Amino acid sequence: MQMNFKSRSAFFGATIAASAAMTGAWALDTGVTDSTIRIGTIGPFTGPAASYSMVNKTDEAYMDMLNAEGGVCGRQIELVAYDDAYSPPKTLAAAKKLVEEDGVFLIYSTIGTATNSAIREYLNEQEVPHIFVSSGASKWGHRKEFPWTMGFHPPYTSEAKIYAKYILDTYPDGRIGILFQDDEFGKDFVNGLRAGLGEKADEMIVSEQPYVTSDPDVDAQIANFKESGADIVLYAAIPKFAGQAISNAQEIEWKPTQFVVGVGRTAVLRLEPAAVEAAKGMITAHFTKVAQDPKWSDDEGMQKWNAFMDEYYPEGDKGHSATIVGYGVSQALEHVLKAACDNLTRAGVMEAVSSMQNVELDVLLPGITLNTSETDSYPIEQMQLMRFDGERWELFGEVIDAWPLAMKN
Repeated sequence: MQMNFKSRSAFFGATIAASAAMTGAWALDTGVTDSTIRIGTIGPFTGPAASYSMVNKTDEAYMDMLNAEGGVCGRQIELVAYDDAYSPPKTLAAAKKLVEEDGVFLIYSTIGTATNSAIREYLNEQEVPHIFVSSGASKWGHRKEFPWTMGFHPPYTSEAKIYAKYILDTYPDGRIGILFQDDEFGKDFVNGLRAGLGEKADEMIVSEQPYVTSDPDVDAQIANFKESGADIVLYAAIPKFAGQAISNAQEIEWKPTQFVVGVGRTAVLRLEPAAVEAAKGMITAHFTKVAQDPKWSDDEGMQKWNAFMDEYYPEGDKGHSATIVGYGVSQALEHVLKAACDNLTRAGVMEAVSSMQNVELDVLLPGITLNTSETDSYPIEQMQLMRFDGERWELFGEVIDAWPLAMKN
């Protein structure tokens, strides 16, 4: 897999040139020595979103693999990981510790929208790369204000517009309820769904029900959906609450057409049998291959992922998309570091991450690659719909370019 580059970023190119002029050679930045590169990550190893910590644990395992293979740029990777329990104040404290005490070169693969929002301003003030954020919030693309931040996932607003287009095409008279986390993560989906439905939004959306991560359950919200007459529901929720919603809908015998956002789709893996039956036909959108799908059994990329899991993360859950996403994010970081080997500065990393073109990763769906530029900070801009058949997620339709949808409305 080869990384090709578009034109260099003027901002970071100027920073690098200034550094070279002052030193007479490429300088090594904070966190980089002749033998090591120290990087950081933050995740919910405990708390309501603890299942997502498998992303960070996969990151750790991937760095173990890289080090066993000789490292990157002739250096071993030192990954420092902290638990924030999905709490933004703890995320900020962890970021400050990584920067001010641990002296990391960069921070990547940090989980969550509110949590990353808590550290974005600080890391940009410190000019520390804050890259491959594990959240699809549209705000990660605000390059003018926050040039040191870069996302990874497709924007949530674009994903919501994909669902809206499918609903308009398939259920034009549908009555929609949306369960959403009452923060930027959830509101991005509400706004994207409304934008995608356009002038039909007020007519079709009959109930919007928020929850917060400290809620014990979402039973009241599901009861409200049923009472509203909604026959379609979108769960814009993390797995814990998406799973509760699916189970409660089955318990009260409410049978809508169900959609679940990509970050919540692993909820189906932990449902009771009756709820699994009720989840049949549920639709989601995603950008990576699914481990349980036998169509990938002979796929070279998934064979590499399987071998990696067996050797470096055998206790990891192959059925959880977090282990695939973590592998993909870390492989992307490997590409970026290799591209910056000759100028291992923070600005050099940002130049590399801002100029990717058609970069392939082992776990991405065919036709989906990483692409960025000076004006495009969303590395992944395509997704494909999937339907749950009671045992696994089955792809259907074509890969959808979400970027044009993101630019509408």
